[in-house]
Amino acid sequence: MLEFIVIVESSADYRIATDLATRIIVDKIEWIEPYLDNTFQWRGLQDGTTYSCWRDIGKIRKEIEEQGTIRLPRFLRRNSQPLKADGAAALQVLQLAALLQKNRQIRAVLFIIRDLDNQPERRLGLEQAREEFHHRTLSIATIIGTADTKREAWVLNGFEPLNEIEEAMLGELRKALGFDPTLEAHRLRSVSRQGAERTRNVKVIVEMLTGDGSEREAHCWTATDLNLLRQRGVNTGLTAYLQEVEYHLIPILAVNE
Repeated sequence: MLEFIVIVESSADYRIATDLATRIIVDKIEWIEPYLDNTFQWRGLQDGTTYSCWRDIGKIRKEIEEQGTIRLPRFLRRNSQPLKADGAAALQVLQLAALLQKNRQIRAVLFIIRDLDNQPERRLGLEQAREEFHHRTLSIATIIGTADTKREAWVLNGFEPLNEIEEAMLGELRKALGFDPTLEAHRLRSVSRQGAERTRNVKVIVEMLTGDGSEREAHCWTATDLNLLRQRGVNTGLTAYLQEVEYHLIPILAVNE
């Protein structure tokens, strides 16, 4: 069975990233929905895991080396330009995935959802790693998903009121902010949870609109029309992520038709 390695910051990131990717796959490949469980799996770098976390990459590499099942050679770069932000860690992941291919059908690595947190160099580092790795091999596709500024911006892109209470709350927020947070979630850049600036914190806005309920949040990306998500997500990185999935994952799965 095909494996897609998922590298994320948290379980919440894993859920939104894989849910959205699955929706794109089902939307673009007509035959696949009844066979999803038998076609591919979301996996972490280690056997028996469904994803791996960014913070654990160094530890995972060390554990794999200690197992002695594969040898991790030194990766010599062709480009002398320094890797930005997460570039070095991403390159390690891609190197590991390529070596693990000896025993597993790994066909793609998804680097998600790296919150930019006002640090655009994070995406640049991932793109550098992809370019460097793909210069050597095309056996593994690389999908990049970066949220601007945070994962919650993608949730807001998919928020549509389900009742009068939610409609009223969204209306109040529009007035207070001077713009619609579902359409311009990228403008919510505050990190404060107190005072006037708290209403410009994307996490706070999502909590207010969804009642801090995980299933209500999930409804925003599992039920909202994909075209609407594409329209709203241009400035939050959501649209780019959906395009990455469509461009890099669909060809891998479509060949099994």
